[in-house]
Amino acid sequence: MIYLKLIWSYLKIGLFGFGGGYAMLALIENEIVGPGWITEQMFTDIVAISQMTPGPIGINSATYIGYVVPRQCDPALVSPFWGVLGSIICTLTVMIPSFLLVAYTSHFIRRHKDSALVKGVFMGLRPVVVGLIASAALLLMNEQNFGAGAHDLIWSIGICVGAFCLVFFTKIHPILVIVIAGVAGLIIF
Repeated sequence: MIYLKLIWSYLKIGLFGFGGGYAMLALIENEIVGPGWITEQMFTDIVAISQMTPGPIGINSATYIGYVVPRQCDPALVSPFWGVLGSIICTLTVMIPSFLLVAYTSHFIRRHKDSALVKGVFMGLRPVVVGLIASAALLLMNEQNFGAGAHDLIWSIGICVGAFCLVFFTKIHPILVIVIAGVAGLIIF
């Protein structure tokens, strides 16, 4: 039964996840944390792991959530087989709607790329994508990422602002910023 629920949730995420993985985060959180399949802490950890592993965040999180949720919901599904099955189901289910949508619309868009209608649709979608990514940033500004106490909050905000400034103003490679932040976290916390 949990697999059917996961399929339904990831069909919705795949169909309405415009703007990529970060824009999908609010939808993923609503669909997966909302029903209580995983905790906020687990969701935050999944986002962190998905950002550090190669591949799109939406697909990485689907693979991980598909592995974890069956055993969280049903003690009979603790075997790794059920987790791998869940991973495959969630990963394919989140990819198929996007694949079909792109395959179906690419011909139309290519054919009508100069149309005012197509240009208008894309002009309307761009601000929505920016808004969804901004909401993902706000979604991740939670106690799990910034700590509960004032000490943790101040240092976490400092690391966040420092990482932003390093990447935005100096164009330093993001991997180096991740390493620096990890070392800073090890020293501070």
